[in-house]
Amino acid sequence: MPVQDQGDNPSAEIPAAGEAAKARCPSAGMFGGLSGKLLWLTVVFIMLAEILIFFPSVASMRIRWLQERLNTAAAAAIVIDGLQPVELPRALQKETLEATGTKAIVLRKDGTSRLLATTDMPTSVDEAYDLTDVPPVTAIRDALDTLIFGGGRMIRVYGPVGDTNTGVEVVMRDRQLRTAMFAYSRNVLLLSVLISLFTATLIFFAINRILIGPIRRLTGSMQQFSSDPENPAHVYIGDGGRDELAVAGRNLTSMQMELQKTLKQQKNLAALGLAVSKINHDMRNILASAQLMSDRLVDVDDPMVKSFAPKLLRTIDRAVGYTTEVLSYGKASESAPRRRHILLLELTQDVKDMLAIDPQSGIEFAEQIAADLKVDADGEQLFRVIHNLCRNALQALTAPGEGAPGAVRRITVAAQRVGSVVSITVDDTGPGMPLKARQNLFAAFRGSARSGGTGLGLTIARELVLAHGGTIALVEKPTVGTQFRIEIPDRPVSLEDYRSRTHIEK
Repeated sequence: MPVQDQGDNPSAEIPAAGEAAKARCPSAGMFGGLSGKLLWLTVVFIMLAEILIFFPSVASMRIRWLQERLNTAAAAAIVIDGLQPVELPRALQKETLEATGTKAIVLRKDGTSRLLATTDMPTSVDEAYDLTDVPPVTAIRDALDTLIFGGGRMIRVYGPVGDTNTGVEVVMRDRQLRTAMFAYSRNVLLLSVLISLFTATLIFFAINRILIGPIRRLTGSMQQFSSDPENPAHVYIGDGGRDELAVAGRNLTSMQMELQKTLKQQKNLAALGLAVSKINHDMRNILASAQLMSDRLVDVDDPMVKSFAPKLLRTIDRAVGYTTEVLSYGKASESAPRRRHILLLELTQDVKDMLAIDPQSGIEFAEQIAADLKVDADGEQLFRVIHNLCRNALQALTAPGEGAPGAVRRITVAAQRVGSVVSITVDDTGPGMPLKARQNLFAAFRGSARSGGTGLGLTIARELVLAHGGTIALVEKPTVGTQFRIEIPDRPVSLEDYRSRTHIEK
């Protein structure tokens, strides 16, 4: 039987699963886990951002470098132009060109161009750049062109002198420009690496403290709990934060505590199944003997005995049947209902006889059921459902200290048919179900309304009703007491049965 087999206990599989989880999730270290990945991703992302910034930055540096050369040449050109009509000596021109880093200086003024200084004038120019108004895309393109293909080309650069109409033009090699651009790029690269490492380190320690640390605590608690889920010391203890990790920690704590309760209940079920199986074995023998002796009561010629003998026999037969199926709660499900159309009023009267309510108790048992109302159900299973509900109502009404003196104490079983569904209500005028029992309704070992109860009665009743395709629910009522409603639908009629019935009626 499943409840007796300790090997079927799910908790026996959990330690092995916990060890497997540990084997699959070894400690990755500070730089091999999420924090390490975050560190390297931060460095990579910052470097990518720096690359996007580098192109316009190096283009701007190139424009500034060329503009400085033009400004230096413009200053020399203005001085030379002021010496007119005296021509600058060749030696002085050479020194001026070396000082400005150019091969020739041309001054554009009043619509005319004048060559002010030149030495080793090249025969051709490879590229020409106008610094008057350079679009960003053009500046980036020219900068990349100089970095990749420059270094040995002769270029011509021209632009305005301040806000005047005077312009200056120089001819020069781009070797110094390319060297300056490479030096600038190297400095930008080193600075980018330092910034990315510094930023990534700050993010690493911040995220490691705020995010990775709590995650490691959560995973560590899961591993410890999976290795020994019954140990209360392995339950995760979170903090009182309001962030997502704090909420996850509180949910983990609640889940672990609930799982421990479930494991404890499974142990109780296993122990209960073992104890009940022993009692059941002896009880069946006792009931079998009682059944044999009660059969002789039928032959006794006494009106009182004859009236009680059939009820006694039915009661003993039910008891024998219960001992056969008493452990069905530990199985996957109850046995399938053997449904037939039964008179509900007769079944309810059997429940009343079984309760054996003391006439001196003042408790009434009322039946509001039509005499011809039939329900399509398994008679024994439906008897167990109604009997469990009525027995709970009787226990609530007879509990010491319950009910005011003179108050009506009544159990009412009512039923009516609505189409193909029979609705049955079991109502009492007792104190009602406590809040804890309502919250754990139909839960074994937790849904009991009285101290010492197991809650199995409602659990079994629910299983039996569901096996009929019906529903059972606690009904809210304005007055005191407890009311349950059971709805059991008729079985659908197959087309062949319908045709055979129609043929018989004809």
